[in-house]
Amino acid sequence: MENIKIKTSELNLYYGKVQALKSVSMNIEKNKITALIGPSGCGKSTYLRTLNRMNDLIDDVKITGKVEIDDIDIYDKKIDVVNLRKNVGMIFQKSNPFPKSIHDNVAYGPKINGIKKKEQLNEIVEMSLKKAAVWDEVKDRLNDSAMGLSGGQQQRICIARALAVNPEIILMDEPASALDPISTAKIEELIYELRKSITIVIVTHNMQQAARVSDFTAFFLLGEVIEFDATKKMFTNPTDERTQNYITGRFG
Repeated sequence: MENIKIKTSELNLYYGKVQALKSVSMNIEKNKITALIGPSGCGKSTYLRTLNRMNDLIDDVKITGKVEIDDIDIYDKKIDVVNLRKNVGMIFQKSNPFPKSIHDNVAYGPKINGIKKKEQLNEIVEMSLKKAAVWDEVKDRLNDSAMGLSGGQQQRICIARALAVNPEIILMDEPASALDPISTAKIEELIYELRKSITIVIVTHNMQQAARVSDFTAFFLLGEVIEFDATKKMFTNPTDERTQNYITGRFG
C-alpha cells in the first residue's frame, strides 16, 4: 500500500512498570490528517511521541513492537534521531517560541542544518511564515521578539519553525487547546491547508475539532486503540459502543 506513511505494529510502551500503550497497530496514510481522541491519560500523547522518538528523552521507558516511516524502522540503532525529528516536526499544546526574534525563531532549524546565506534564510523565513498563515501579521516586525505575539500567533510561529526544515510529517499535541475560538479556527484552516503536502497526526480533546479537520480518527482508551476508521464513519456510525459513548459525551 503505497500511501501508508506511518505504520505501527504491536507497539507497547512502558513507563517503568506501568504499561501506557498496549499492542497498538495502526496505519497512517500519507498527506491525510489523523486525529487521536480519547480521555486524558489514555495514551494519545504517548503514542504521538513514539513517532519521533520523543519518549527517548524520558528515563525508564521501554518500547516493544515496531514504528515504521516509509517502511523504515525508526527504532533501528542506525537511525539518526536528529534527522528523524527534522522530518517529523512537533507542535506542542503550549506554544513554545524561543526568546528570540520572529525571524530567528523560524531561521533556527535551517541554520542548524548548515544554511548560512542571509538571502536564503530570509527566503525560507518568508515562505514558512506564509505557509503558516502568519506572514501578513508579522512581516513588518520580524526583528521583534516572538514572545510579544498573541498566543495564536505564537503557535503559528512554532508551526512556521517546524515547516522551515521541510518536514514530511507534523505531530500536533492539542495545538489549539489554549487558544481562543478565532485563533483556533485559523490553526484548523492551516492544518487543512498543510495536508496537501504533509502528513499530520493531531491529538485533540475537542470532538468537533476532530470531526472538522481530520480524515481518520483513532479512539484510545487505557492505552489501547479501541477503534480506528474514517472520521465520517466514526462520528456517524462507530462500530464499538465505547466509541459511541465517548463521542456523545457519556464519559471522558
